[in-house]
Parts: sequence; structure tokens; C-alpha cells
Amino acid sequence: MIRFFHKYLSLIISIQLLLWTVSGIYFAFNKIELVRGEQYLLENQAEDLNLEEVEITFTAKNLSFIKRLDMWIIKAETDSGLIYSDLSGKNLEALDEEGAKEVVKRKTNLRPLEAFRIDKQEKRAEYRGRDLPLYKVTTSTSDDINVYVDAFSGAVTAIRSDSWRIWDFLWGAHIIDYRERDNINNFLLKFFSILALISALSGIALFFKTLKLRS
Repeated sequence: MIRFFHKYLSLIISIQLLLWTVSGIYFAFNKIELVRGEQYLLENQAEDLNLEEVEITFTAKNLSFIKRLDMWIIKAETDSGLIYSDLSGKNLEALDEEGAKEVVKRKTNLRPLEAFRIDKQEKRAEYRGRDLPLYKVTTSTSDDINVYVDAFSGAVTAIRSDSWRIWDFLWGAHIIDYRERDNINNFLLKFFSILALISALSGIALFFKTLKLRS
């Protein structure tokens, strides 16, 4: 009975066990820092800001001064959301396509080709979890690299390549979440994890039962 149960249970979960193994091997042999594209970022030299140039006050949870291309800007996190302004308090306009490409030139060692503005979130998008609007900047690379630039702060929020796309797919297979690829608390993961545990325990029981019969 144990042999029959173990054989067919193992058959049911074999594909998922294979996916767990393949994805685990890929994760182990690829550094996450390289998958995220951190090797393409250039080190920016620290620059001093003269606070006497700041001509506005904010009531904010968090306040940051950011160098966007050749100008200092203010990023304020308030109860009503994010506010971007220049040092005089004037509301900041978003970067245009050329500005986004210039950011990529200055902050990475990649050569930008085209920039496309993104205003809507999409499921399984490469830029998921990032604030909108942002720009997708394509580059001249063999790894099909896209750089995502925040339209207001000018920050490089993500670098996505074929290596990252493979990682992302395998991560979805690893946690059995092919839609969002973020939910590690889903039913299928729990279900197959329990089946794998039962299969392992039944295999151990079968081993000792066979060993006992031989002796």
C-alpha cells in the first residue's frame, strides 16, 4: 500500500519538484546583484548642496534633496502623496524623453536608444512595484536591457535584462504564482509543499519497510 501510494504521489508532484530543482540551481549560480543589473550603474560623486538656496518649507513625513541631471530638486512625502519641486518651491515638471535618455547616459554605462513614458501599471510588468510615471529606456545591448527612470526624480528605479526575465519566470515557477509572481502565500504552493513532504515521508517509510523485509 505504501509503495503504491508513494509511486503515484511522486508522479503527481514530479513536475513541480523538477521546477523547484531547476529554479533553485539557477538562483544558486546567478548572483542577484548581477541579475538586477547593478553592474551597469556608475558611481556618482557626492555633491554639496547650499541649504541657503532652499526657499520653501514643507510639512512632510520625509524630505529628500535629489540631484536630477544638473539641478537640485526636493522630494517630499506628505499625507496627500509625493510632491516634487525645485528649491524655490515651484512644482517640478516631469522629464521628457530626451531627459530620461540623458539620465541613462550619466548614471549607467549603457547606450540609450529610445524612451517611452509609462503611466499605467500592468500585471507581471518588469517595472511592477515602482512609482509612476516612469520611462522605459531601451539600450544597445545583446541582453535586451531596459532601464526604467522615474519621470520626476530622475532615479534609475530598475534595470531589466534577459537574465532578469529568466529569473522572474523561474521565481514564479518556484512559488507557483504565474500571475503576480509576488505571492508566496498562495494555495498551490502550500498544497504542493504538503504533497512533497508526504512523498518524502512515505519514501522514508518505504525504505525502512523494505529494509526490514530483507533482513
